[in-house]
Amino acid sequence: MSADTIFALSSGSPPAAISVIRMSGPGAHRAGQSLAGRLPPARRAAVRVLRAGDGALLDEALVLRFDGPASSTGEDLVEFHCHGGRAVVASVLAALGTMEGLREARPGEFTRRAFENGRIDLTEAEGLADLIEAETESQRRAALMMAEGGFRQMIESWQTRLLGLSARAEAAIDYVDEDSLDADPELSRESGALAEDLSQWLDRPRAEPLRDGIRVVIAGPPNAGKSSLLNAIVGHERAIVTDVPGTTRDHIDVPLAVSGVPLRLTDTAGLRDSGELVEQLGVDRARSLIETADVLLWLGDPQHAPAHPRVIEVHPRADLPDRATAPDGSIAVSSRSGRGLSELGVALVRQARTLLPAEGEIALNRRQAACVQEARDSLAGAGKVDDLVLLAESLRQARGAFDRLTGRAGVEDVLDSLFGRFCLGK
Repeated sequence: MSADTIFALSSGSPPAAISVIRMSGPGAHRAGQSLAGRLPPARRAAVRVLRAGDGALLDEALVLRFDGPASSTGEDLVEFHCHGGRAVVASVLAALGTMEGLREARPGEFTRRAFENGRIDLTEAEGLADLIEAETESQRRAALMMAEGGFRQMIESWQTRLLGLSARAEAAIDYVDEDSLDADPELSRESGALAEDLSQWLDRPRAEPLRDGIRVVIAGPPNAGKSSLLNAIVGHERAIVTDVPGTTRDHIDVPLAVSGVPLRLTDTAGLRDSGELVEQLGVDRARSLIETADVLLWLGDPQHAPAHPRVIEVHPRADLPDRATAPDGSIAVSSRSGRGLSELGVALVRQARTLLPAEGEIALNRRQAACVQEARDSLAGAGKVDDLVLLAESLRQARGAFDRLTGRAGVEDVLDSLFGRFCLGK
C-alpha cells in the first residue's frame, strides 16, 4: 500500500451537472469523514453535507466509500459526486489540499496504483489508455476488450500451461540420474504446440494502425491534383492549392475517419527532379513516405506508379473534357465536382481494413508482440533441444517473457511512459 493519500477531479472539467472527486490511500476514509461526517457503508451511496475544516458549507453531495483491497485501486477509496460548478469543485479540492497526508494525484496515478496493487495488469492498463484516447468506434471496441481483461485471460491460460510444463521438467530433473537427462519427447511436443499457439497471435494485425490510423500517402507528379484531392476527402481546405508546380514543399498530415476506419492522410510534394534545394528536400521526403505508406494513392501515369503492395491508381481532374475517361484499373475522380470520391472512399476503406484487426479481435501493440515473440522463441527452442536442463531453462525464459508482458518484471521505463498518458484523475 502507498504511504500517502491522493485526490483529484476524476470527471471532465467544470462546469458540468455533476463532478466526481476521488481520494485513494490509507487516509481516504479519514479525509472523507472530515468533509462529510459519517461515511456510508462500503459500496453504498448516501447524500452528505460537505463542510470545510472551519465548518463552512461546501456542497451537498453523493458520497461513496470503498474499502481496500476491494476497490478500483486496491486501496481505501472515497468519491464525492458534487455539483459541477467551478466554484464548488475548486472549494472541495482546496479543502482536501489543506489536510495533512493528502496531495493532488499525478497523471495516471490512480491507475498506476491499481496496477501496483494487482487490480489490473499492464495489458489492461494499456487498453485503458487507448480507450481514453479512442476517437473511432473500432478503436473504442478494441481498447475496451483489452481494458476489460480479454488478453489477460489468454495470457493466464498460456501461463497455466507453461507452469505445468516447467513443473514437469523440474520434477524430471530431480528424479532422474545425471547421466540420463534426455528431454521428454512429450514435453518437447507440448512446448512446441504452445509456441505454435503464440505464433498464431503474432500473425494477427497489430494495434498501432488502429490506434494511430492507417497512413494513406497521396503521391504523383506536380500539379496532378494531390492537394485538391486531400481537401476534397477531408471536406475543407487543408492544403494550399495553386497552379504553380512545386507549391507543396513538405508533407501535410490530416487524421480522419472514413466509415469508422481511422486514417492519416498525407499530401506530398510533386515528384520531379528540381534544382531548387527546398523543393528537392520535399521530393526526397515524399519518396521516403511512399516507401512507408500503408496505402498509396497514385495520381500519376499508371505505368510510372511505384511498386507498392497496396496502391490505388487515381485518375484526377476527371471533370475536364480531355480527362473524362480513366485508364483501366484507375478510379476517375474530380475534386471539383465530387465525381468518384465515393468509389475512392470504398476502395480506400477496403484496402485499409486488411491492415486492421477484425471486429471483436484483440490486437497486440509492439511491446506486447515483442514479449509474446520472446516467449514463442523460447518455447520453440524448448521443443527442439534434447537436453532436459536446457529445456527447463528455455521454459524459464518463456515465463520471464510473460512476466514482462503482464508488467510483473522489468518494465519500469514502460510504466512511466504509459501512465503519463493519463489525466490527473485517472
